[in-house]
Amino acid sequence: MLKKEFAKRRQRLMEIMGEDSIAVLPNAPVANRNRDVDFPYRSDSNFHYLTGFDEPESVMVLIPGREHGEYILFCRERDLDKEIWDGYRAGQEGAVSTFGADDSYPITDLDDILPGLVEGKEKVYYTMGNQPSFDQHMVTWLNHLRQASRAGKHSPTEIIELEHCLNELRLYKSSQEVKAMRHAAKASVQAHIRAMQFTASGKWEYEVEAELIHEFMKNGCRSPAYPSIVGGGENGCILHYIENSNKLKNNDLLLIDAGAEFECYAADITRTFPVNGKFTQAQAQLYQIVLDAQKAAIAAVKPGNHWNQPHEAAIEVLTQGLVELGLLNGDVQQLIEDGAYREFYMHRTGHWLGMDVHDVGDYKVGGEWRLLEPGMVLTVEPGLYIRDPAHVDKKWHFTGIRIEDDVLVTKEGCDVLTEAAPKEIAEIEALMAEAAH
Repeated sequence: MLKKEFAKRRQRLMEIMGEDSIAVLPNAPVANRNRDVDFPYRSDSNFHYLTGFDEPESVMVLIPGREHGEYILFCRERDLDKEIWDGYRAGQEGAVSTFGADDSYPITDLDDILPGLVEGKEKVYYTMGNQPSFDQHMVTWLNHLRQASRAGKHSPTEIIELEHCLNELRLYKSSQEVKAMRHAAKASVQAHIRAMQFTASGKWEYEVEAELIHEFMKNGCRSPAYPSIVGGGENGCILHYIENSNKLKNNDLLLIDAGAEFECYAADITRTFPVNGKFTQAQAQLYQIVLDAQKAAIAAVKPGNHWNQPHEAAIEVLTQGLVELGLLNGDVQQLIEDGAYREFYMHRTGHWLGMDVHDVGDYKVGGEWRLLEPGMVLTVEPGLYIRDPAHVDKKWHFTGIRIEDDVLVTKEGCDVLTEAAPKEIAEIEALMAEAAH
Protein backbone atom coordinates (compact mmCIF):
# COMPACT_ATOMS: atom_id res chain seq x y z
CA MET A 1 0.00 0.00 0.00
CA LEU A 2 1.34 3.44 -0.90
CA LYS A 3 2.47 5.76 1.92
CA LYS A 4 0.24 8.55 0.60
CA GLU A 5 -2.79 6.27 0.98
CA PHE A 6 -2.29 6.10 4.74
CA ALA A 7 -1.74 9.87 4.85
CA LYS A 8 -5.10 10.43 3.13
CA ARG A 9 -6.84 8.24 5.69
CA ARG A 10 -5.28 10.11 8.61
CA GLN A 11 -6.27 13.43 7.03
CA ARG A 12 -9.89 12.32 6.61
CA LEU A 13 -10.00 11.25 10.24
CA MET A 14 -8.53 14.54 11.46
CA GLU A 15 -11.12 16.46 9.43
CA ILE A 16 -13.82 14.58 11.34
CA MET A 17 -12.09 15.20 14.68
CA GLY A 18 -11.67 18.95 14.26
CA GLU A 19 -9.43 21.25 16.30
CA ASP A 20 -8.71 20.99 20.03
CA SER A 21 -8.73 17.20 19.78
CA ILE A 22 -6.35 14.26 19.98
CA ALA A 23 -6.67 10.64 18.87
CA VAL A 24 -4.79 7.86 20.63
CA LEU A 25 -4.61 4.36 19.15
CA PRO A 26 -2.40 1.55 20.50
CA ASN A 27 -1.39 -1.34 18.25
CA ALA A 28 -2.36 -4.90 19.13
CA PRO A 29 -0.28 -6.60 21.83
CA VAL A 30 1.74 -9.73 21.13
CA ALA A 31 -0.30 -12.86 21.90
CA ASN A 32 1.44 -15.77 23.59
CA ARG A 33 0.73 -19.21 22.16
CA ASN A 34 2.48 -21.27 24.79
CA ARG A 35 5.54 -20.72 26.97
CA ASP A 36 8.29 -19.20 24.76
CA VAL A 37 6.21 -19.23 21.55
CA ASP A 38 4.05 -16.34 20.36
CA PHE A 39 1.39 -16.35 17.68
CA PRO A 40 2.50 -14.71 14.41
CA TYR A 41 2.00 -10.99 14.93
CA ARG A 42 -0.88 -9.21 13.21
CA SER A 43 -1.48 -5.49 13.71
CA ASP A 44 -4.76 -4.10 14.96
CA SER A 45 -6.83 -3.45 11.83
CA ASN A 46 -7.50 0.20 12.66
CA PHE A 47 -3.84 0.78 13.45
CA HIS A 48 -2.74 -0.68 10.12
CA TYR A 49 -5.48 1.25 8.32
CA LEU A 50 -4.06 4.56 9.55
CA THR A 51 -0.33 3.85 9.64
CA GLY A 52 0.73 0.76 7.69
CA PHE A 53 3.10 0.21 10.63
CA ASP A 54 3.07 -3.42 11.70
CA GLU A 55 5.36 -3.60 14.73
CA PRO A 56 4.08 -4.38 18.23
CA GLU A 57 4.57 -1.98 21.14
CA SER A 58 3.52 1.03 19.12
CA VAL A 59 1.01 3.83 19.65
CA MET A 60 -0.32 6.30 17.08
CA VAL A 61 -1.26 9.84 18.10
CA LEU A 62 -3.04 12.34 15.83
CA ILE A 63 -3.30 16.02 16.79
CA PRO A 64 -5.06 18.13 14.14
CA GLY A 65 -3.37 21.49 13.61
CA ARG A 66 -0.32 20.75 15.76
CA GLU A 67 2.41 23.15 14.72
CA HIS A 68 5.25 20.64 15.04
CA GLY A 69 3.48 17.83 13.19
CA GLU A 70 0.08 16.20 13.45
CA TYR A 71 1.10 12.54 13.29
CA ILE A 72 3.22 11.12 16.11
CA LEU A 73 4.29 7.50 16.31
CA PHE A 74 5.61 5.93 19.49
CA CYS A 75 7.51 2.72 18.75
CA ARG A 76 10.44 0.58 19.84
CA GLU A 77 13.94 1.95 19.49
CA ARG A 78 16.50 0.28 17.27
CA ASP A 79 18.30 -2.41 19.26
CA LEU A 80 20.86 -4.43 17.31
CA ASP A 81 21.10 -7.18 19.93
CA LYS A 82 17.32 -7.75 19.95
CA GLU A 83 17.10 -7.43 16.18
CA ILE A 84 19.50 -10.37 15.86
CA TRP A 85 16.94 -12.50 17.69
CA ASP A 86 13.61 -11.06 16.59
CA GLY A 87 14.12 -9.12 13.37
CA TYR A 88 14.42 -5.60 12.06
CA ARG A 89 12.86 -2.60 13.81
CA ALA A 90 12.06 0.69 12.12
CA GLY A 91 13.02 2.79 15.13
CA GLN A 92 12.35 6.52 15.33
CA GLU A 93 14.15 7.31 12.07
CA GLY A 94 12.26 4.64 10.11
CA ALA A 95 8.94 5.73 11.62
CA VAL A 96 9.47 9.13 10.02
CA SER A 97 11.27 8.28 6.78
CA THR A 98 9.48 5.04 5.87
CA PHE A 99 6.08 5.37 7.51
CA GLY A 100 5.47 9.10 7.23
CA ALA A 101 5.29 10.11 10.88
CA ASP A 102 5.90 13.80 11.55
CA ASP A 103 7.62 12.87 14.78
CA SER A 104 8.50 9.69 16.63
CA TYR A 105 9.44 8.85 20.21
CA PRO A 106 10.53 5.65 21.96
CA ILE A 107 7.60 3.68 23.32
CA THR A 108 9.34 3.73 26.71
CA ASP A 109 8.79 7.51 26.84
CA LEU A 110 5.02 7.24 26.42
CA ASP A 111 4.21 7.97 30.08
CA ASP A 112 6.39 11.06 30.05
CA ILE A 113 5.23 12.57 26.76
CA LEU A 114 1.63 11.59 26.04
CA PRO A 115 -0.04 13.34 29.02
CA GLY A 116 1.54 16.60 27.85
CA LEU A 117 0.09 16.06 24.37
CA VAL A 118 -3.37 15.40 25.81
CA GLU A 119 -3.24 18.43 28.09
CA GLY A 120 -5.19 21.39 26.74
CA LYS A 121 -7.33 19.35 24.36
CA GLU A 122 -11.12 19.41 24.62
CA LYS A 123 -11.76 15.99 23.05
CA VAL A 124 -9.92 12.70 23.25
CA TYR A 125 -10.72 10.14 20.55
CA TYR A 126 -10.05 6.75 22.09
CA THR A 127 -11.97 3.47 22.26
CA MET A 128 -12.24 1.96 25.72
CA GLY A 129 -12.52 -1.80 26.13
CA ASN A 130 -10.39 -3.07 23.25
CA GLN A 131 -7.18 -3.23 25.28
CA PRO A 132 -7.90 -3.24 29.03
CA SER A 133 -4.22 -2.87 30.00
CA PHE A 134 -3.85 0.27 27.87
CA ASP A 135 -7.20 1.54 29.17
CA GLN A 136 -5.65 1.62 32.65
CA HIS A 137 -2.82 3.84 31.41
CA MET A 138 -5.28 6.18 29.68
CA VAL A 139 -7.46 6.48 32.78
CA THR A 140 -4.39 7.19 34.93
CA TRP A 141 -3.18 9.95 32.59
CA LEU A 142 -6.62 11.57 32.43
CA ASN A 143 -7.08 11.39 36.20
CA HIS A 144 -3.71 13.05 36.75
CA LEU A 145 -4.69 15.83 34.37
CA ARG A 146 -8.00 16.34 36.16
CA GLN A 147 -6.22 16.54 39.51
CA ALA A 148 -3.74 19.02 38.07
CA SER A 149 -6.54 21.24 36.79
CA ARG A 150 -6.50 23.02 40.16
CA ALA A 151 -2.99 24.14 39.27
CA GLY A 152 -4.21 25.65 36.04
CA LYS A 153 -3.75 22.69 33.69
CA HIS A 154 -6.64 21.95 31.34
CA SER A 155 -7.99 18.40 31.07
CA PRO A 156 -10.23 17.06 28.28
CA THR A 157 -13.97 17.39 28.81
CA GLU A 158 -15.04 14.69 26.36
CA ILE A 159 -13.91 11.17 25.42
CA ILE A 160 -15.24 10.04 22.03
CA GLU A 161 -15.14 6.48 20.70
CA LEU A 162 -12.52 6.46 17.97
CA GLU A 163 -13.88 3.28 16.41
CA HIS A 164 -17.16 4.92 15.47
CA CYS A 165 -15.37 7.38 13.17
CA LEU A 166 -13.06 4.74 11.72
CA ASN A 167 -15.86 2.27 11.05
CA GLU A 168 -17.52 4.73 8.69
CA LEU A 169 -14.25 5.49 6.90
CA ARG A 170 -13.36 1.82 6.48
CA LEU A 171 -16.77 0.94 5.04
CA TYR A 172 -15.92 2.70 1.76
CA LYS A 173 -12.97 1.10 -0.02
CA SER A 174 -10.50 3.20 -1.99
CA SER A 175 -8.99 2.05 -5.29
CA GLN A 176 -5.88 0.92 -3.39
CA GLU A 177 -7.96 -1.13 -0.99
CA VAL A 178 -9.93 -2.71 -3.82
CA LYS A 179 -6.64 -3.57 -5.51
CA ALA A 180 -5.47 -5.43 -2.38
CA MET A 181 -8.83 -7.19 -2.09
CA ARG A 182 -8.68 -8.27 -5.73
CA HIS A 183 -5.29 -9.84 -5.06
CA ALA A 184 -6.62 -11.69 -2.00
CA ALA A 185 -9.64 -12.78 -4.05
CA LYS A 186 -7.50 -14.05 -6.93
CA ALA A 187 -5.27 -16.07 -4.60
CA SER A 188 -8.35 -17.50 -2.90
CA VAL A 189 -9.98 -18.43 -6.22
CA GLN A 190 -6.86 -20.31 -7.25
CA ALA A 191 -6.80 -22.06 -3.87
CA HIS A 192 -10.38 -23.27 -4.26
CA ILE A 193 -9.66 -24.54 -7.77
CA ARG A 194 -6.59 -26.35 -6.44
CA ALA A 195 -8.70 -27.91 -3.68
CA MET A 196 -11.29 -29.16 -6.18
CA GLN A 197 -8.55 -30.69 -8.31
CA PHE A 198 -6.95 -32.36 -5.29
CA THR A 199 -10.04 -33.71 -3.54
CA ALA A 200 -10.84 -37.42 -3.75
CA SER A 201 -12.37 -40.11 -1.59
CA GLY A 202 -10.00 -41.23 1.16
CA LYS A 203 -8.20 -37.89 1.44
CA TRP A 204 -8.34 -36.10 4.79
CA GLU A 205 -9.93 -32.72 5.35
CA TYR A 206 -6.64 -31.34 6.68
CA GLU A 207 -4.87 -32.45 3.51
CA VAL A 208 -7.27 -30.27 1.50
CA GLU A 209 -6.65 -27.43 3.95
CA ALA A 210 -2.91 -27.77 3.29
CA GLU A 211 -3.52 -27.31 -0.43
CA LEU A 212 -5.42 -24.11 0.29
CA ILE A 213 -2.64 -22.69 2.45
CA HIS A 214 -0.02 -23.65 -0.15
CA GLU A 215 -1.83 -21.65 -2.81
CA PHE A 216 -2.37 -18.69 -0.49
CA MET A 217 1.34 -18.45 0.29
CA LYS A 218 2.37 -19.12 -3.30
CA ASN A 219 0.50 -15.92 -4.15
CA GLY A 220 2.09 -13.80 -1.43
CA CYS A 221 -0.70 -14.20 1.13
CA ARG A 222 1.14 -15.32 4.25
CA SER A 223 -1.98 -16.15 6.22
CA PRO A 224 -5.60 -17.19 5.81
CA ALA A 225 -8.02 -14.39 6.63
CA TYR A 226 -9.70 -16.77 9.12
CA PRO A 227 -9.45 -20.47 10.06
CA SER A 228 -10.39 -22.47 6.97
CA ILE A 229 -13.56 -24.57 7.08
CA VAL A 230 -13.12 -27.89 5.25
CA GLY A 231 -16.17 -29.96 6.10
CA GLY A 232 -17.00 -33.23 4.40
CA GLY A 233 -20.46 -34.82 4.63
CA GLU A 234 -22.25 -33.98 7.86
CA ASN A 235 -19.42 -31.63 8.89
CA GLY A 236 -20.68 -29.29 6.17
CA CYS A 237 -23.76 -28.75 8.34
CA ILE A 238 -21.63 -27.21 11.09
CA LEU A 239 -21.43 -23.52 10.21
CA HIS A 240 -18.06 -22.85 11.85
CA TYR A 241 -16.45 -26.28 11.61
CA ILE A 242 -12.64 -25.88 11.78
CA GLU A 243 -11.40 -29.21 13.14
CA ASN A 244 -10.80 -30.42 9.57
CA SER A 245 -9.87 -33.85 10.93
CA ASN A 246 -12.09 -36.37 9.14
CA LYS A 247 -11.55 -38.60 6.12
CA LEU A 248 -13.56 -37.72 3.00
CA LYS A 249 -16.15 -40.24 1.85
CA ASN A 250 -17.03 -41.12 -1.71
CA ASN A 251 -20.63 -39.94 -2.00
CA ASP A 252 -20.40 -36.93 0.31
CA LEU A 253 -20.25 -33.24 -0.50
CA LEU A 254 -17.30 -31.16 0.67
CA LEU A 255 -17.94 -27.61 1.87
CA ILE A 256 -14.90 -25.31 1.88
CA ASP A 257 -15.12 -21.82 3.34
CA ALA A 258 -11.66 -20.30 3.00
CA GLY A 259 -10.04 -17.01 2.03
CA ALA A 260 -6.58 -15.49 1.96
CA GLU A 261 -5.41 -12.25 3.57
CA PHE A 262 -3.24 -9.84 1.58
CA GLU A 263 -1.82 -6.65 3.09
CA CYS A 264 -4.36 -7.09 5.92
CA TYR A 265 -7.32 -7.37 3.48
CA ALA A 266 -9.51 -10.46 3.46
CA ALA A 267 -11.15 -12.63 0.86
CA ASP A 268 -14.00 -14.96 1.83
CA ILE A 269 -15.15 -17.71 -0.54
CA THR A 270 -17.30 -20.78 0.00
CA ARG A 271 -17.70 -23.56 -2.53
CA THR A 272 -19.44 -26.91 -2.14
CA PHE A 273 -18.72 -29.84 -4.43
CA PRO A 274 -18.87 -33.67 -4.52
CA VAL A 275 -15.88 -35.56 -3.14
CA ASN A 276 -15.96 -37.97 -6.09
CA GLY A 277 -16.49 -35.22 -8.66
CA LYS A 278 -20.11 -36.05 -9.55
CA PHE A 279 -23.25 -34.67 -7.89
CA THR A 280 -26.00 -37.15 -7.11
CA GLN A 281 -29.45 -36.15 -8.31
CA ALA A 282 -30.53 -35.18 -4.79
CA GLN A 283 -27.34 -33.18 -4.18
CA ALA A 284 -27.70 -31.40 -7.52
CA GLN A 285 -31.30 -30.45 -6.79
CA LEU A 286 -30.42 -28.81 -3.48
CA TYR A 287 -27.26 -27.26 -4.87
CA GLN A 288 -29.10 -25.61 -7.76
CA ILE A 289 -31.56 -24.02 -5.34
CA VAL A 290 -28.70 -22.46 -3.38
CA LEU A 291 -26.96 -21.32 -6.56
CA ASP A 292 -30.16 -19.74 -7.89
CA ALA A 293 -30.66 -18.02 -4.54
CA GLN A 294 -27.13 -16.63 -4.67
CA LYS A 295 -27.62 -15.32 -8.20
CA ALA A 296 -30.84 -13.60 -7.16
CA ALA A 297 -29.11 -12.06 -4.14
CA ILE A 298 -26.14 -10.82 -6.20
CA ALA A 299 -28.57 -9.23 -8.68
CA ALA A 300 -29.98 -7.22 -5.76
CA VAL A 301 -26.55 -5.75 -4.91
CA LYS A 302 -26.59 -2.29 -6.49
CA PRO A 303 -26.58 1.34 -5.37
CA GLY A 304 -29.89 2.47 -3.91
CA ASN A 305 -30.95 -0.98 -2.75
CA HIS A 306 -30.80 -1.48 0.99
CA TRP A 307 -28.67 -3.95 2.89
CA ASN A 308 -31.43 -6.50 3.44
CA GLN A 309 -32.63 -6.79 -0.16
CA PRO A 310 -30.06 -9.45 -1.20
CA HIS A 311 -31.09 -11.49 1.87
CA GLU A 312 -34.78 -11.15 1.00
CA ALA A 313 -34.09 -12.22 -2.58
CA ALA A 314 -32.19 -15.31 -1.40
CA ILE A 315 -34.91 -16.33 1.06
CA GLU A 316 -37.57 -16.10 -1.65
CA VAL A 317 -35.69 -18.52 -3.92
CA LEU A 318 -34.65 -20.87 -1.12
CA THR A 319 -38.17 -21.17 0.28
CA GLN A 320 -39.71 -21.70 -3.15
CA GLY A 321 -37.15 -24.42 -3.87
CA LEU A 322 -37.72 -26.16 -0.54
CA VAL A 323 -41.47 -26.25 -1.24
CA GLU A 324 -40.93 -27.67 -4.73
CA LEU A 325 -38.77 -30.47 -3.31
CA GLY A 326 -41.25 -31.18 -0.51
CA LEU A 327 -38.97 -30.20 2.36
CA LEU A 328 -41.42 -27.46 3.30
CA ASN A 329 -45.18 -27.48 2.81
CA GLY A 330 -47.49 -24.51 2.46
CA ASP A 331 -47.75 -21.10 0.86
CA VAL A 332 -44.31 -19.66 0.07
CA GLN A 333 -45.04 -16.14 1.33
CA GLN A 334 -46.61 -17.43 4.53
CA LEU A 335 -43.64 -19.75 5.12
CA ILE A 336 -41.29 -16.79 4.68
CA GLU A 337 -43.36 -14.68 7.08
CA ASP A 338 -43.33 -17.53 9.62
CA GLY A 339 -39.57 -18.07 9.20
CA ALA A 340 -40.10 -21.75 8.37
CA TYR A 341 -36.96 -21.74 6.20
CA ARG A 342 -34.81 -21.20 9.29
CA GLU A 343 -34.82 -24.95 9.99
CA PHE A 344 -32.58 -25.31 6.96
CA TYR A 345 -31.13 -21.79 6.57
CA MET A 346 -30.29 -20.16 9.88
CA HIS A 347 -27.83 -17.36 9.02
CA ARG A 348 -27.80 -14.11 7.12
CA THR A 349 -26.91 -13.89 3.43
CA GLY A 350 -23.81 -11.76 3.89
CA HIS A 351 -21.63 -9.38 5.85
CA TRP A 352 -19.29 -6.47 5.21
CA LEU A 353 -15.80 -7.49 4.05
CA GLY A 354 -12.50 -5.64 4.30
CA MET A 355 -9.59 -5.70 6.73
CA ASP A 356 -11.66 -7.95 8.96
CA VAL A 357 -13.50 -10.88 7.42
CA HIS A 358 -16.61 -9.69 9.29
CA ASP A 359 -15.73 -6.09 8.65
CA VAL A 360 -16.80 -2.94 10.46
CA GLY A 361 -19.77 -0.79 9.46
CA ASP A 362 -23.37 -0.39 10.59
CA TYR A 363 -26.03 -2.41 8.80
CA LYS A 364 -28.74 0.00 9.88
CA VAL A 365 -28.73 3.80 10.05
CA GLY A 366 -31.42 5.54 12.08
CA GLY A 367 -33.23 2.24 12.54
CA GLU A 368 -33.51 1.65 8.77
CA TRP A 369 -31.52 -0.75 6.60
CA ARG A 370 -28.48 1.02 5.17
CA LEU A 371 -28.50 1.83 1.46
CA LEU A 372 -25.75 0.22 -0.60
CA GLU A 373 -23.24 2.67 -2.09
CA PRO A 374 -20.25 2.39 -4.45
CA GLY A 375 -17.07 1.29 -2.68
CA MET A 376 -18.77 -1.01 -0.19
CA VAL A 377 -17.74 -4.68 -0.28
CA LEU A 378 -19.93 -7.46 1.05
CA THR A 379 -20.25 -11.22 0.85
CA VAL A 380 -23.26 -13.04 -0.61
CA GLU A 381 -23.55 -16.52 0.90
CA PRO A 382 -26.90 -18.35 1.01
CA GLY A 383 -26.91 -21.97 2.10
CA LEU A 384 -28.98 -25.01 3.04
CA TYR A 385 -28.11 -27.34 5.92
CA ILE A 386 -30.14 -30.52 6.35
CA ARG A 387 -29.02 -32.75 9.19
CA ASP A 388 -31.40 -35.65 9.95
CA PRO A 389 -34.89 -34.39 10.82
CA ALA A 390 -37.44 -37.20 11.02
CA HIS A 391 -39.88 -35.47 8.66
CA VAL A 392 -37.35 -35.25 5.79
CA ASP A 393 -36.54 -38.03 3.30
CA LYS A 394 -33.21 -39.69 4.16
CA LYS A 395 -31.75 -38.86 0.75
CA TRP A 396 -31.41 -35.25 1.94
CA HIS A 397 -29.85 -36.08 5.32
CA PHE A 398 -26.47 -34.60 6.34
CA THR A 399 -26.26 -32.33 3.32
CA GLY A 400 -24.61 -28.96 3.87
CA ILE A 401 -24.33 -26.52 0.95
CA ARG A 402 -23.12 -22.91 0.94
CA ILE A 403 -21.98 -20.76 -1.98
CA GLU A 404 -20.22 -17.49 -1.16
CA ASP A 405 -18.67 -14.71 -3.22
CA ASP A 406 -17.15 -11.30 -2.50
CA VAL A 407 -19.05 -8.46 -4.15
CA LEU A 408 -17.99 -4.84 -4.70
CA VAL A 409 -20.76 -2.28 -5.10
CA THR A 410 -20.05 -0.13 -8.19
CA LYS A 411 -21.73 2.92 -9.72
CA GLU A 412 -23.56 0.74 -12.23
CA GLY A 413 -24.30 -2.28 -10.04
CA CYS A 414 -21.75 -4.69 -8.67
CA ASP A 415 -18.53 -6.55 -9.44
CA VAL A 416 -18.10 -10.12 -8.15
CA LEU A 417 -14.42 -10.20 -7.17
CA THR A 418 -14.40 -14.00 -6.78
CA GLU A 419 -16.44 -14.92 -9.87
CA ALA A 420 -13.64 -17.06 -11.33
CA ALA A 421 -14.09 -19.78 -8.68
CA PRO A 422 -16.26 -22.44 -10.40
CA LYS A 423 -19.76 -22.79 -9.02
CA GLU A 424 -21.95 -24.06 -11.86
CA ILE A 425 -22.56 -27.81 -11.56
CA ALA A 426 -21.18 -28.52 -15.04
CA GLU A 427 -18.08 -26.36 -14.38
CA ILE A 428 -17.27 -28.17 -11.16
CA GLU A 429 -17.78 -31.64 -12.58
CA ALA A 430 -15.69 -30.87 -15.66
CA LEU A 431 -12.82 -29.46 -13.58
CA MET A 432 -12.77 -32.45 -11.24
CA ALA A 433 -13.07 -34.96 -14.10
CA GLU A 434 -10.10 -33.37 -15.85
CA ALA A 435 -8.05 -33.47 -12.63
CA ALA A 436 -8.92 -37.16 -12.11
CA HIS A 437 -7.33 -38.01 -15.46
